[in-house]
Amino acid sequence: MKIYMFLADGFEETEAIAPLDLVLRAGADIKTVSVSGNETVCGAHNIIVKADLLLESADLSDCDGLILPGGGLGTENLFASERVKAEVKKAYDAGKLICAICAAPTVLGRMGLLKDKTAICYPGMEDMLFCKTLSDTPVARDGNIITACGMGVSYDFGLEIVDYLYGTEKASALKKTTCGK
Repeated sequence: MKIYMFLADGFEETEAIAPLDLVLRAGADIKTVSVSGNETVCGAHNIIVKADLLLESADLSDCDGLILPGGGLGTENLFASERVKAEVKKAYDAGKLICAICAAPTVLGRMGLLKDKTAICYPGMEDMLFCKTLSDTPVARDGNIITACGMGVSYDFGLEIVDYLYGTEKASALKKTTCGK
């Protein structure tokens, strides 16, 4: 599996690193993609992360899935990128996995991709989801779209991605090896 995670300045660090780690442990080939134009991307709490790829030179044609971490500024920077939106739309049209957490599901909502979906986002931003149904669970999976409400469920969000990619047995085994239960 080839998964790409977009990192824009202002991304919420835990929402990126926890799912990244879990998807990597599950065996996926996951790469971080800087949207900032620099190989280093500054998170919402000034933690600097070195991305694997720069968006402007990245070939994402082998994409099996995309992950968008949230963070207020990070989400706005993702939405401001025409290339990010083009890649998300291409993945959506191809039925590929698209995952977004916290404020980032609003990118999908504003693009009109959630109109027939159940989704969740950071509390108070629901009016930008434009979804069919607002989920009453902190992590929502509707077909090939996985959304989550925020940093506190980053681990569960990552496990849901693993479940989608590799199945429940793999996700359960990974959960057991990472938290003992």
